[in-house]
Order: sequence, then structure tokens, then C-alpha cells
Amino acid sequence: MVRGKIELKKIENPTSRQVTFTKRRNGLLKKAYELSVLCEAEVAVIIFSPKGKLYEFSSTSNMRKTVERYLHCAKEVQTFEQELEGHMETHGRLAPVQNLEHEVAIMAKNLEHLEVSQRKLLGRGIGLSSYEELEEIGTQLERSLGTMRARKAQLYEEKMEQLKSMEMHVAASTQHRREG
Repeated sequence: MVRGKIELKKIENPTSRQVTFTKRRNGLLKKAYELSVLCEAEVAVIIFSPKGKLYEFSSTSNMRKTVERYLHCAKEVQTFEQELEGHMETHGRLAPVQNLEHEVAIMAKNLEHLEVSQRKLLGRGIGLSSYEELEEIGTQLERSLGTMRARKAQLYEEKMEQLKSMEMHVAASTQHRREG
């Protein structure tokens, strides 16, 4: 059975509209749950039916914390936008703002890439990785493990030198007492 594209417009038949609402609401909530489990994302979905009934899903135990986090982030974005507008009014130039927006977009993309890499290095989110990606992750882990082992050996050697120095000091102190 092949699904065709449907035209997005209000469904006129109230019964069909209610059935579609219920099915799509359940599908949306299911997708939100899957996203939270598969990607360890913090997800919150709030839906009000046409009659005003509330439906919600939160991947955390506390929807309020997720909403507060959203409001905090939205406030930061709003503050940033206001600062940009103020900068534009003060300086009357658009190019620096566009450069800042471009830099922010690049930094956000880099941050997302680093977060994905970190999750993969921790063994999370590798289910859809290709063989080549897994090989690269394995190589990175082996290099990191080699670096850690080298540092561990260095610390071990330093500790051994400290202990030998302490042993020589104790031996000299003991020898000095015997002679005295």
C-alpha cells in the first residue's frame, strides 16, 4: 500500500478530522518518545485538541523543568536578538551582524558535530553508523588509549622515582642514626 501526498488543508468532516487528530497525535507522541530514547534528547510535547483538551509528553520526569529550560533559552535568544538590533541601530551597519550570525551558525554546527562525536566515542548513537565510521571511531579510541597508557606509564615512572628517592632518604637517615 503506497501512501500518496495529501493536500494540507482543514478536514471539513468533523468525524474524519477527529480520527485524523487522534492518529496523528498518537504518532507524534510516539515519535517524540522514540527521539528521546534513541538520541537521549530531552523532549517535551504539548498538544491542545480543538476542544481544548491537553495532551503532553515529556522525556524527563518533570515537564515543568523542560518548559523552564525552554523559556530560559528563548529568553537568551530574545536578549541576543535585541542586542543585535541595538547594535544595528547604533552603528547602522548590517554586514557585521550578518558576519556574527554566520559565525554563530558555524559554531553551532561545530558544537553539534562535537556532541555527536562525543556520543559515538562513548558508544551511544552508533546504531546507524557505517563500517567506515566505526573503523574511524575504533582508530580514534586506540590512539586515545595509547596516549592514556603513555601518560599512565609516565606517572608510574615518576612515582617510582619518588619512591626510590624516599627509600634512599630513609636509608641515609637510618645509616646516619646507626653511626651517631
